[in-house]
Amino acid sequence: MVHSVELVFDPDTETTVRSIWDALHEHGIRAPSPGARPHTTAIVADRIDAEVLTALAGLAGRFPLRVRIGAALVFGRSAGILARLVVPSTELLDLHREVARLAAAYLRPGPLPHTLPGDWTPHVTLARRVEPAQLATALHITGRPAEIEATAIGLRLWDSATRTERFVEF
Repeated sequence: MVHSVELVFDPDTETTVRSIWDALHEHGIRAPSPGARPHTTAIVADRIDAEVLTALAGLAGRFPLRVRIGAALVFGRSAGILARLVVPSTELLDLHREVARLAAAYLRPGPLPHTLPGDWTPHVTLARRVEPAQLATALHITGRPAEIEATAIGLRLWDSATRTERFVEF
């Protein structure tokens, strides 16, 4: 299990993403559970020390951050992860670079490579283990609305082993 620092969204964005999750569930596609929170993962490591919360507090002036959730993406091969791209604006990429820089000292043993600046694909996960036979239906569901105007309102530290979140206090 891993820890991650994640961007979290405003209630309207959460409602929109949850409605997509609900539609996927209705079609038997494995979307996140109702208790999950829509987010965009910024950095991942085997363990992230809780002191990262204090280190990231200096980013308060970067929020709220307007972002656009755009096209659908599929990661993986046979049973893919279905997501929507968070359009990588200059502001978003700058924020990610700062999160990675400030968090670096607290990552054990270090960040997973796909979350490093230059290798990061910002996205919101919509479904996991999507079988090829489900893909057309899943893409049809997740493609609406075509674009979501969203607002990132802060950062959280997520522990996937204990399923707990702690928010960066601004």
